[in-house]
Amino acid sequence: MDREAGQSTVELVAALPALLLAGLIALQLLAAGHALTLADGAAEAGALALASGRPAKNAVREALPDWAEDEVSVAVSGGRVTVRLRPPSSLPALADRLVVTSSAFARPAR
Repeated sequence: MDREAGQSTVELVAALPALLLAGLIALQLLAAGHALTLADGAAEAGALALASGRPAKNAVREALPDWAEDEVSVAVSGGRVTVRLRPPSSLPALADRLVVTSSAFARPAR
């Protein structure tokens, strides 16, 4: 019986790094999905601001949480507002590969 208990412990210790890695990957993908949702909303806010004659970049930044302040870039071309957002991550190289982009269009106010 003691050999079986010892075998279970060894298997758990061997599998733990794989389980932790799978959990880290799942959390990173959830963060990327959340960033995409935020970028969608921010792009729409920017387009609506543009349509009402206000600066789109300010509206985009106001629509995002504080953590995204240094992780966002905004481009405005005609009536198109494009938001590029880097998701939060403890692994910067991975976050760079998961950058999300969202665009929205509105006719600019005249």
